[in-house]
Amino acid sequence: MKEKDTTIGQAPIRDARTLGAPRMLVLGLQHMFAMFGATVLVPILVQSYGLPLSTQTTLFFAGFGTLFFHLCTKLEIPAFLGSSFAFLGGFSAMANLDTGKYAAMAPGEKLQYACGGIVVAGLLYVILALVVKVVGVHRVMRFLPPVVTGPIIILIGLNLAPSAVSNASTCWWLALVSMAIIVAANIWGRGMVKIIPILLGVVGGYVAALLAGMVDFTGLSGSTLLGGENPILGLQPFFTDFSGSVAKFDLSAILVMAPIAVASMMEHIGDISAISATVGENFIEKPGLHRTLVGDGVATALAGLFGGPANTTYGENTGVLALSRVHDPRVIRLAALYAMVLSFSPAFAYLVNTIPAAIIGGVSFILYGMISAIGVRNVVENRVDFTNSRNLIIAAVILVCGLGFTDGLTFHVGGVTITLTSLAVAAIAGIVLNAILPGNDFHFGKSESGDDVASLGRY
Repeated sequence: MKEKDTTIGQAPIRDARTLGAPRMLVLGLQHMFAMFGATVLVPILVQSYGLPLSTQTTLFFAGFGTLFFHLCTKLEIPAFLGSSFAFLGGFSAMANLDTGKYAAMAPGEKLQYACGGIVVAGLLYVILALVVKVVGVHRVMRFLPPVVTGPIIILIGLNLAPSAVSNASTCWWLALVSMAIIVAANIWGRGMVKIIPILLGVVGGYVAALLAGMVDFTGLSGSTLLGGENPILGLQPFFTDFSGSVAKFDLSAILVMAPIAVASMMEHIGDISAISATVGENFIEKPGLHRTLVGDGVATALAGLFGGPANTTYGENTGVLALSRVHDPRVIRLAALYAMVLSFSPAFAYLVNTIPAAIIGGVSFILYGMISAIGVRNVVENRVDFTNSRNLIIAAVILVCGLGFTDGLTFHVGGVTITLTSLAVAAIAGIVLNAILPGNDFHFGKSESGDDVASLGRY
C-alpha cells in the first residue's frame, strides 16, 4: 500500500518535522520574510524622528523575545514577536520633547529614556497578567472597552501623519512607487505576496532608487568580514557600548511611553485571539492569556532595557500560518534564530539604513493611515453605540485630548518637571472616564470578530 504524501496545503500540520529538515528550514525563512519588513521599518522610522534606534538591536530582540515568549507559553503557541508600531508615537514625542532636562539632551540619551519608558510598559503587561490570573480576563476587559482603545489607536496614526508627508516630500515620485507596490500587493496579490506588502513596497522602491542613482553606499567602502566601518560580522551596540545603550528612567519619559501599553495590550489580545482561530486552539484558555502577556511583556522590557523597541505578536506571521497550514511553533522558532543571526551584521544594518527617506514616507502613508483605520474598525466591529451619550463623551474627550494637546501637558511636582504627551493624556482621560461614568455595557467575547481587530499587524 502506497504511503500517503504529507504536503503543505492538506490537513494542518502541527509537527513540521514530518516534512523533512530542508522544507522546515524554508518554512522558517518564509516566516522571517513575513515579519522582516515591518520589524525593520520601526528603527528606520524612529531614526527619521532623530533617535538612533539600532536595526541590529531590533532584530536581535525580535528573535530573542520570540524564543522567550515560546518558553513562557510552554512552546505551544506559533507566534512571532516583532517591533510594535504602537510605540512610534511615543518615540516621535520623545524626539520632540524639549522641556526641562530634555531641552539640550543628545538624541542618543533621549532614546535611552524612551527605552526606560518601554521597560515600564512591558512591566505593565506583567501586572495585567497577574490581574487576569486572579480575577479573569472578562472582568479586566471591562476597563478597556473598544470605546477607549479604538480612539486611542486612531490617534496613534493621526499623530504620526505629518512625518509621513515630510519624508514623502523629499521625492514624491519615489514615495508613490512604494505606495503603488504596497496597494497592488495587498489588493491583487496572492499567497505570500499578499502577506508581505510592506516588505515588497520597501524593496521595490529601493530598486527604483538604485536605478535612479539615489542610494549612497560609501559607508560600506573598506568593509570586510571583521573589519572596516561596517563589517559583515559584528556585535550589536549594547555589547560594544553598554553604558550608552542601557535604558535610563525618568518620570516624564515613563509617562510618554508607558500609557501606550493600553493600546499594545489590546493588540496582543487581538493577535492571540487571531492565532487561536487560525490554528483551532483556544490559547487564551490554555496555556492562558496570563502566560502570553508575561511572555510579551518581559520580552518588551528586556528589549527596552538594552536599547530596543517594544515587541508585539505579529499578525503577518498569523497570515503565514493560514497560508501554509503548518502550525508548528518550531518553524516560528527557526525564524527567530534567523533574525538573531542577521542581527550580528553591521553591514546589513547599514544597507537597511541606506533606504531613502521618500520610500519611508510612501510606506508610512499607508501604514499610519492603516493604524487609524484599524482603530475605526475596532469601534465598528464591536458595534460601539454612539447614540449613547456616555460612549460619545468618552470618544470625544479622547480625540480632543489627543489632537489638542499638541505640545503635551507639562507640570511641576516637587521641583520635578513632568510632561505628558497628547497620547498619554488621551489614554488616561479615556480610561478614567470609562471607569467613573455609569452604563458600561461592553462584554469581552460577545463579538468574536471584533475582539481581535486591535492588531496593528493585520490588514
